[in-house]
Amino acid sequence: MNAPDPTVLTTPDGTRIAYRDHRSTPDPTRDPVLLLHGLAGHQCEWDGVAARLSADGHRVVTYDARGHGASTRTPPTTTRAAHVQDAVTLIEELALAPVTLVGQSLGGHTAMLLAASHPHLVKSLVLVEAGPGGPAPDLPTQIADWLDSWPTPFKSLDEAKAFLGHEAWTKTLEQREDGWHPAFDRSTIIATVAELATTAYWPEWSRITCPTLLIQGEHGTMPPDEPATMLTHRPATHLTRIPNAGHDVHLDQPDGLYEAIRTFLA
Repeated sequence: MNAPDPTVLTTPDGTRIAYRDHRSTPDPTRDPVLLLHGLAGHQCEWDGVAARLSADGHRVVTYDARGHGASTRTPPTTTRAAHVQDAVTLIEELALAPVTLVGQSLGGHTAMLLAASHPHLVKSLVLVEAGPGGPAPDLPTQIADWLDSWPTPFKSLDEAKAFLGHEAWTKTLEQREDGWHPAFDRSTIIATVAELATTAYWPEWSRITCPTLLIQGEHGTMPPDEPATMLTHRPATHLTRIPNAGHDVHLDQPDGLYEAIRTFLA
């Protein structure tokens, strides 16, 4: 089944956020779920997991973060607070609260900050390859080098898939006369991680009160000691490792990720 066409919501600073409400016939006894993608990604990465959760009766909403996908490409700001406010606006406008947040990588970081600052909106929290650690001074340079390593324009979508690793990463590429190009602004993506280069978020992590599940990929990229430190600060946190998965657990092992989320929510 194809994903529904996106709808656009305008946030207080004028940024347009493209989202999809994966409605079928939600079960009122099931919590709504908001899925947040990672850096340089887009909401269609969640299609497989969204379909499974919808089939279970959850109302599922996905969206493109500011600067990503079909949302405003060069928003007025890319701060962590702005990203949190975008998610808050969606939750309030769509009457999702109390909502379960599921975020991967940068989307998980946004979800974590939202749970810390707006606890009344959040029923539970699932972090996929995401945590409060930092600062990471080299991160903007690492992201810039990664983006610059893309051999764009790609001659075909098959070539793009072979390089990027997953078909989902090709879904927002733009076709021009000379080939396929990324559909984001390089400087915006790099600016999005600026605060992560200088700041750690352990106080925010410690303030979270809702049930929380931390999911790692067996071959993920979280610092080795970060999950253990997270559990030290919040011992009630559940931890699950998904075999044969890297940083993109939702793409590498969508069935395993869904089962972990389903078990946690049950």
